Amino acid sequence: MTALVSNYTLINIGTGSNKKVGRVRKTAEERREEILEAAVAEFAAGGLRGASVEDIAGAAGVSQPYVYRLFGTKKDLFLAAMRRVRGRVREAFRRAAEADPENALQAMGRSYDRSLLGRKERLMLLQGFAASDDPEVREAVGEGYAELWRFVEQTTGAGEEQVRNFFAAGMLLTVDAAIGLTERLGKEGRPEEHKGTHI
Repeated sequence: MTALVSNYTLINIGTGSNKKVGRVRKTAEERREEILEAAVAEFAAGGLRGASVEDIAGAAGVSQPYVYRLFGTKKDLFLAAMRRVRGRVREAFRRAAEADPENALQAMGRSYDRSLLGRKERLMLLQGFAASDDPEVREAVGEGYAELWRFVEQTTGAGEEQVRNFFAAGMLLTVDAAIGLTERLGKEGRPEEHKGTHI
């Protein structure tokens, strides 16, 4: 009887431990990526001051102290989220220009389509501008925008006026993501009419 009980106990202990072995822990880098994705969504909706690090941590499935350990401060996380979105825009532009180098500016404009860059990314860009009363945010957002401007100039070889019009139309599309201008205007004067030639 003792032998049977011992054997039963050993089998069940072994089975339980096998279940734990199957779990794979995420790396710090994987967690960082998930936190950044959650941060983009939260900051896009609430901005630097309105978004909650607690909500970001919850959406990413980590603790609030863990977020601070990886990013330092709420502002640092906001700036990292801004860099993430700006990097997506730049990458979309780069790929578009490589795919159609003869019409690089037009291709970049088409790449700023909602299918490639969603509403939350555009709102995140607007939140960066809105938070620029903070000197540190202003410097980071301003330098990031200038870097993107220089990239478009150098990649396309377009003149100053063309690049200015490109970014002006892009700003209109970005604002459209926030206020739904396209739907309000109907078919006439839609911001999408610009996307074949500008952002």
